[in-house]
Amino acid sequence: MSLRTVSLRRRVTLSAIGVLAVVLIGVVLSVDALFAAQSKRDVDTALLEKARVAQQLVKQRVRGADLVDRLEGRGVEVRLVMPDGTVFGNAPDEEVANEVSRQLIDGSTITVYAESSVITAAQTRLRRLLLLVGFGALAVTAGAMVLTVRRALAPLDAMTTLARSIARGNRGSRLNPSRADNELGRTAAAFDDMLDSLEGSEERTKRFVADAAHELRTPIAGVQAVAEALMQTAGAEERERLNLLLVRESRRAGRLVDDLLALARIEAGLELHRERVDLLALAEAEVGRTQLLAPDFDIAAEGEPAFVRGDPQRLAQVLANLADNARQATGLSGRVRLRVSREGGFAVFVVADNGPGVPMEDRERIFDRLVRLDEARDQRSGGSGLGLPIARGVVRAHGGELSCIAPGQHRAVADPYPVASAGQPDAVADVTDDRRPGMAPVGGSAAPDVAGDDDSTPEPRGAGVSRPEVVSDAAGRDGAEVSGAVFEVRIPLAE
Repeated sequence: MSLRTVSLRRRVTLSAIGVLAVVLIGVVLSVDALFAAQSKRDVDTALLEKARVAQQLVKQRVRGADLVDRLEGRGVEVRLVMPDGTVFGNAPDEEVANEVSRQLIDGSTITVYAESSVITAAQTRLRRLLLLVGFGALAVTAGAMVLTVRRALAPLDAMTTLARSIARGNRGSRLNPSRADNELGRTAAAFDDMLDSLEGSEERTKRFVADAAHELRTPIAGVQAVAEALMQTAGAEERERLNLLLVRESRRAGRLVDDLLALARIEAGLELHRERVDLLALAEAEVGRTQLLAPDFDIAAEGEPAFVRGDPQRLAQVLANLADNARQATGLSGRVRLRVSREGGFAVFVVADNGPGVPMEDRERIFDRLVRLDEARDQRSGGSGLGLPIARGVVRAHGGELSCIAPGQHRAVADPYPVASAGQPDAVADVTDDRRPGMAPVGGSAAPDVAGDDDSTPEPRGAGVSRPEVVSDAAGRDGAEVSGAVFEVRIPLAE
């Protein structure tokens, strides 16, 4: 987008002067036309009055040259033709504005002429006066506009000064408009909002870079330590063990780099290969994948077919991430239910577990980058804190939304466990190694599995928390409503 940067002060001033000039020209022309028309009417009236006076003078026996002399003067010429053909007075040499002829009672004919110079001179004086007043008005208006526009644009100068100050590193300054219900107030408020957003983004970027460097330091330090130990180890068994550790740490670093790259690509605009996809089919496939990884884990899918226009691999990655999060959070003795439904033009996919859940104040924060609610468990399980941000980015690229909702907000399943234990700290696992057979993560290729790599060993959401037994009742297959973490995906239904 190219913005024209013509001087606003000059543009407003010239526009105001131009409008005033057009108005003044219209006024001058109107006044001049009205004056000319009125002058012609006045001349006609004066000539008729002269003819009437001539009738009165004839009645008083004023004749010939004496009559003409009494009537002439002030731009009026008179010509009198007697009944015998005698002529008194002469027709004017110059152009006349109008003339009136009347026959008098003595049989003579009188013609009264009005010289055009009288009207022309009056019009000339009037035009000069109008031009003088018009130019004076333009000059006064120009000066007033310069001062008014300068004062009116002072807030823009303040914005310029503030922007330059911020560019020099003076963060935190704001315009703080006194009113936000007018043009400049709204502009200033939008400017402040933009600064808040930019500074917040800059702060998040700095924090993200620092956190990413910190996260990378751990696996890289592990790789370095294992490599140094390999150089000093001669036994084959010990070398094999160290090789496995080396592969594990390198995979951990590779996953983090892949996730960082995937997140960057999502933020830059993810390319999707859209087709008609049934979320229920993806949920059932995810159940099969999870049961291959953990055959004894209790996971099931239910609901109705819900078709969307989306990228099946990307959507499968989202479902895998959410299911693996639930599995990591609840442990092998946990229970996870996947439910697909159609609600108000949206396909709704819900992942619910019976773990401790996510605290209300953290239900939005867990979608920030590199956020973990249980650092110890996530470090053991290999989570990078990027899986949920990536999943939300993929869902939003499909025009949908991913959110963590309250357990009672959506009746996702009919047979979950009750809440694990009141008062226990809640947490959510973030599994970024969310690959399924034949599918690479967003923006990267899947690393091969290595024997002995136990990074994905499930860890309960609350270590050491006892889990109550399931109590069956007639209302449901195994219990009441979901009481653990509930993640909801909403994507517009395919037409």
